Amino acid sequence: MKIAVDAMGGDNAPQAIIEGVNLAKKDFPEIEFLLYGKEEEIKKYLTDETNITIIHTDEKIESDDEPVKSIRKKKQASMVLAAQAVKNGEADAIFSAGNTGALLAAGLFVVGRIKNVERPGLMTTMPVFTGEKDAGFDFIDMGANADNKPEHLLTYGILGSFYAKKVRHIDNPRVGLLNNGTEETKGSELTKAAYELLAQEESINFVGNVEARDIFSGVADVVVTDGFTGNAVLKSVEGTALSLMSILKTSITDGGLKSKMGALMLKDSLKGMKSTLDYSSHGGAVLFGVKAPVVKTHGSTGPEAVRNTISQIKTMLETNLVGELQEFFETPKIKE
Repeated sequence: MKIAVDAMGGDNAPQAIIEGVNLAKKDFPEIEFLLYGKEEEIKKYLTDETNITIIHTDEKIESDDEPVKSIRKKKQASMVLAAQAVKNGEADAIFSAGNTGALLAAGLFVVGRIKNVERPGLMTTMPVFTGEKDAGFDFIDMGANADNKPEHLLTYGILGSFYAKKVRHIDNPRVGLLNNGTEETKGSELTKAAYELLAQEESINFVGNVEARDIFSGVADVVVTDGFTGNAVLKSVEGTALSLMSILKTSITDGGLKSKMGALMLKDSLKGMKSTLDYSSHGGAVLFGVKAPVVKTHGSTGPEAVRNTISQIKTMLETNLVGELQEFFETPKIKE
């Protein structure tokens, strides 16, 4: 399998990206990597060039570039060339830590949508706090679309269910619809209509509405929402987690000797808590509903998160996730 990597995307590129590739090469020697970016800078961080092809380019998409315009104008940008390689069949998947909007545009306009998937969604696996190792739920849409129709949310339920089965190995994943109450009659016109469609879909295990306060307690394996709401929830969660960690750190440093000694004794537990809050351990965010894996990690990602994302992509390719999705959506079940 071949993965096209935008080596210049992200705050810490190319160092963090290439160091992550080095880690992945040790664990997954069967993967070939196509690295797009400045050859001289990439080579500085490579430990060896086995299963590595470097495609040199001086052009890159910046974090503040307008997404669609940059994809259309910067034809030689590392991200665009990587996406083009997937479209041309030279690579099986694309990975980037760069401009999120530009990667979404590259996925839609270069890689292309699966037939009958009108609006691909952005999905990530979030942690749940049940005490189970690696427990989580797949959250879709996180912001690829600001406006959605009920049919889009039905599609997200199907996409998320496929991912939970294939990548997270859950036999009969529970699909929940994010709403402001668990009752069937609750919600906006969008969620009420989406509820009816999800409830009628025989290919998924729909468990009804779920509330935002409950999604981290394991009420569903897949949580479906519109992109505007999903992005707001994601940013609220990220902000809350950062604030809590900051408050905890301040309390320890300003609490005197007793607090510092207590923190020392709880060092391993605190590390575990931080690890649980870090959803990058599950891999990157997937633009789901396009013809190949298009996967994004946070701009400030480190080498370990890059390695985790490559592992995630490997599983997606090994299980033929996208191929099975194409087969499902090309049947008459889903109308354009």
